[in-house]
Amino acid sequence: MRLLLLRSFSTVRTLFSQRPPINPQRQRGLSGLAMRLVQFHRHGDAGNIRVGVELDEGLGVVDLKAFDPSMPSTMRELLELGDEGLQCAQRALSSGQCVVERSDIQLLSPVLAPEKVVCVGMNYRDHCLEQNAPIPKEPIIFSKFPSALTGPYDDILLPSESQEVDWEVELAFVIGRRGKHIKEEDALSHVAGFTVANDVSARDWQMKRNGKQWLLGKTFDSFCPLGPALVTTDAVKDPHNLGVRCLVNGDTVQSSNTDQMIFKTEALVAWVSKFVTLTPGDVFLTGTPPGVGVFRKPPVFLKKGDVVECQIDRIGSIINKVV
Repeated sequence: MRLLLLRSFSTVRTLFSQRPPINPQRQRGLSGLAMRLVQFHRHGDAGNIRVGVELDEGLGVVDLKAFDPSMPSTMRELLELGDEGLQCAQRALSSGQCVVERSDIQLLSPVLAPEKVVCVGMNYRDHCLEQNAPIPKEPIIFSKFPSALTGPYDDILLPSESQEVDWEVELAFVIGRRGKHIKEEDALSHVAGFTVANDVSARDWQMKRNGKQWLLGKTFDSFCPLGPALVTTDAVKDPHNLGVRCLVNGDTVQSSNTDQMIFKTEALVAWVSKFVTLTPGDVFLTGTPPGVGVFRKPPVFLKKGDVVECQIDRIGSIINKVV
C-alpha cells in the first residue's frame, strides 16, 4: 500500500512538473480582446444612444444592438457584463455586419454618467520640474463631477466665472471589473481600456479661490472632453510609452511621453482601491505633462474661438472648440 501511494505521488509530481510555466504577467484587460469601443448616436436621434466597435480608427462603426438586440445601449452596461459583453462585441466586429458610416453618427464620450471620475495631480516628472515642485511620494488624488464629461468633438464652454481656463492633455483609463483592495499585479485585469482626456481647468478657482481646493476649478460643465474611443487594454501594448501632445490653434503646447508618469496605471488602481470600491465605468485621468498655459511666461489662457486638440499615440485625438 505504501509503495502504491509513493508511486501515485510520484506520478502526480511528474504531471505537475510537465505543466508549462505560469506566465508571470497576469492577463491584461477583461477578455484578452483588442478593440476600439465607442458610444454614439445617429444624427437627429440624440436620445438613442448606442455602443459600437470601430472597424479601425476613424472608420465605420459596428452597431452592437443592431447585431444583437440583447446587448445594452451604454458602455457602462456593456462593461458590467464583463467578458460576455466584450466577447459579443468581438463577434459583432468579426461579422462585418451592421456597420454604420461615420458620417451618419456623432461620437459621444466613451462613458456617460460614471460613478466616479478620479483624477491624479502632479503625476509627470517633467510637469513637476516645470513648477520646481518635488516629486510626490504618493498619488495626489482629486475628482471631477461626472457632469463635466463631454464628447470628443463637443465644445468646451468658457464660463463667465473664470478668466483663466487652461488645457491639460491626459491619458485616461476606464475600470471594467469591480474591485476593492486590488493588488498591483492584478490591476490591469480590472482595466477595460484607455482613452484621451482633456482635464480643462479654471486656474483662478483651482489656485486662488475655494480655499485652494481643486474641485470647483476642475468641474465646470464640459471641462472633461473624453474619447474618441475606449481602446481595450489588449490593444495597447505599453500604455506607459505613448507620445502625448496638445495643440492649441494648431500650435503644439504640450509634447511628452507617458513614460514620464510617476505612478503608473497599476499603482493608481491599487492605491485608489484602498479607499473606495472601483466599479465598471469609473474613469481615471492620470495626469498631464508640462506645457500648460498657467506656467508660461506670461501665462496663456483659452479664449472663445480657440481649438484644442489632444493626441495620444495608438489611442487617437479629440478636438474641441472653445465657445
